[in-house]
Amino acid sequence: MSPRMIAIYGKGGIGKSFFTANLSAKMALKGLRVLQLGCDPKHDSCNALFDGRGLPTIGDQWRMMKDANREKELGVEHLIFKTELDNKARVYGAELGGPEVGRGCGGRGISFGFGLLEERGMADWALDYIVMDFLGDVVCGGFATPIAKSLAEEIVIIASHDRMSLYAANNIARAVSYFQSMGGKTRVIGMVLNRDDGSGVAEKFAERVGLPILVKVPFNPTARALSDRCKLLFDLPEMDSLFDQFVNKIHRRDYTVPDKVTPLEYDEFLDVFGASEPPGLPIGASMDDLMGQTTLAAQSIDLNSAEYSEDSKLVVRRIMQEMGLTVTRLVEEPERGVVVTTDTGWDAIFGDPRDEMDSKIAILSALSHSGETFKMADLRFTAAPYYE
Repeated sequence: MSPRMIAIYGKGGIGKSFFTANLSAKMALKGLRVLQLGCDPKHDSCNALFDGRGLPTIGDQWRMMKDANREKELGVEHLIFKTELDNKARVYGAELGGPEVGRGCGGRGISFGFGLLEERGMADWALDYIVMDFLGDVVCGGFATPIAKSLAEEIVIIASHDRMSLYAANNIARAVSYFQSMGGKTRVIGMVLNRDDGSGVAEKFAERVGLPILVKVPFNPTARALSDRCKLLFDLPEMDSLFDQFVNKIHRRDYTVPDKVTPLEYDEFLDVFGASEPPGLPIGASMDDLMGQTTLAAQSIDLNSAEYSEDSKLVVRRIMQEMGLTVTRLVEEPERGVVVTTDTGWDAIFGDPRDEMDSKIAILSALSHSGETFKMADLRFTAAPYYE
């Protein structure tokens, strides 16, 4: 019987690879034979499984053998690696890899790596699962290989409450919907909500798209520290229990696959965050504008102070345009960076407005539409925002 192939998709940096590594490890610890296949050019999917050791990539191994005129000798022992988990279970890992930065197409590397594995009989290996860890915020066709070729039976999307990870999730749903309309057999079975902060934004998105939420993984500073050290989570009882239940759900198929996933159009997507796209097209820039021969019109808010930098004005403008909030005070502090007070009476601490501005606005939008009363929202660290 062929291995059951599950593809894990999600935006880069959302915790997808670490989640996948813990999923694969828990499968192995429950007696299942599993191969984790990293499908990202940065090839760090399996690091936590191998105690921080980076695996040679399939692409690099092939190039090495080819350069030595030993291409025909390339065997699975050069491509697939194994490790023992606390002397209790064995798990297999491989990294497809990709070209050096700026030297080629990552998607083509993914397709090429799959070709090498298929030539070596991957579909007939005596495995229970092949869990594929895919980058989800790249629309290149190579990264859609499991969907386009129906290699994966099921897809799980990893997302959080931030707008960019949900935007990636919407694109993944769109790709699956397209290939399904073309006769593809791959189906999205649901979404994993990672780093759940209880804001409810991801749940709202999932409901509109038609995606069941399979499991919610709460934000846990200790878990994040373990991730940074390439260590697995099973010494944390609450995390061990969570992954145990999730593996049982997957293995027993204890879920209902949605008949249809409906990706959102752009205006529908913005509405999830309480935002909307202004009507019409923006005003085209003139050559005089580009040559610096015109000046900006007066702002709708009179800041009346030389201390406000252009970055600060950018913060004000984006808040005004995207969230409809009125700014009553804006200061730049040495330690906290840009701090904005709105007409609702609470402060938003932005730090450096050039860093992850979209995520900061998405978090602030979710808070402002939650119905709760806040005194302060610290948005400087978007992976762990603090509010009271």
